[in-house]
Amino acid sequence: MIVFNVPPTVGRELDYIKEAVEKHKICGDGEFTKRCSAWFEKMTGTKKCLLTTSCTHATELAALLADIKEGDEVIMPSYTFVSTANAFVLRGAVPVFVDIRPDTMNIDENLIEAAVTEKTKAIVPVHYAGVACEMDRIMQIAEKHKLFVIEDAAQGVMAYYKGKMLGTIGDFGCYSFHETKNYSMGEGGALLIQDEAFVENAEILREKGTNRSKYYRGQIDKYTWVNYGSSYLPSELNAAYLLAQLDMAKEVNEDRLRSWQLYYEQLSVLQDTGKIELPFIPEGCTHNAHMFYIKTKDIEERSSLIDYLKEKGIMAVFHYIPLHSSEAGRKFGRFFGEDVYTTKESERLLRLPMYYGLEEEKVSYITETLKNFYR
Repeated sequence: MIVFNVPPTVGRELDYIKEAVEKHKICGDGEFTKRCSAWFEKMTGTKKCLLTTSCTHATELAALLADIKEGDEVIMPSYTFVSTANAFVLRGAVPVFVDIRPDTMNIDENLIEAAVTEKTKAIVPVHYAGVACEMDRIMQIAEKHKLFVIEDAAQGVMAYYKGKMLGTIGDFGCYSFHETKNYSMGEGGALLIQDEAFVENAEILREKGTNRSKYYRGQIDKYTWVNYGSSYLPSELNAAYLLAQLDMAKEVNEDRLRSWQLYYEQLSVLQDTGKIELPFIPEGCTHNAHMFYIKTKDIEERSSLIDYLKEKGIMAVFHYIPLHSSEAGRKFGRFFGEDVYTTKESERLLRLPMYYGLEEEKVSYITETLKNFYR
């Protein structure tokens, strides 16, 4: 069976974990955490990167820093993972879902402004498959209406919009290092902060409401409880695992891009003959090969194709069920405007195996199997 995902490993992970253990420092914010954070700050130019236990927690921190409160509204796509909405629902806010663009599966930037009300507090663009949303337009709307922009860049590490790394364009950016992502620490994430004014409060919230970060830097002689907060620090063991991959980030990225390009070239004939649709990368966007998906005619054809691929030893999977159609989505949020594309396009999308180290022969076998299905 060709599995859908293999968590990335580059060979140095166990060495780094062993080093952390031998230094008797395996809780959060040790050397490996700091090295990971410094890597992102250097790579992205962001003011501050704070590793977290998940992208979910990174988004929750962003919601706290943006002072999202009960009754506030937050605009986002419905085609996303539940964490995008949960971070704000936990604060008592209402997710306002707008339709997506069928070409990129990202939020339709032309529908956002009409959804803005006096209660709107933030826009949350989700960079699906590591392909950027139209951030220039989104930032214009945010500036006009004085809204926060919190980028859900869970899938966007090493992807760019007009030369800027995803997660660094809005006020806050949220990364994921789950085992399904391009770079992994098993479970983990990061919050990127662009305005230095938010950094101290972010450190306090992340450190259980204490000013321990300032204590560790020698800025105060003892730390104490100064605000509400929680424990968002990942273990040093997780950070050590991640750092090994960041050391080889370029190689990992190039490997995935090779597989992506191979898929695209070998499946173009099916797109040219109208059998399937392939991913679209807008001008100015540099993607990171987070996933390779195709779009079938409809949900019935997709189901048949999934079964066919499984029979041939290939695991292919669909993705999100739109949040607005779920029980919790109906309870906590609302859809603004008409669902023209969100449901229809979600029912056509099928993700093919994609991971670091995916062999060329396997990609070729998968594409030939797809061609046989459509013959």
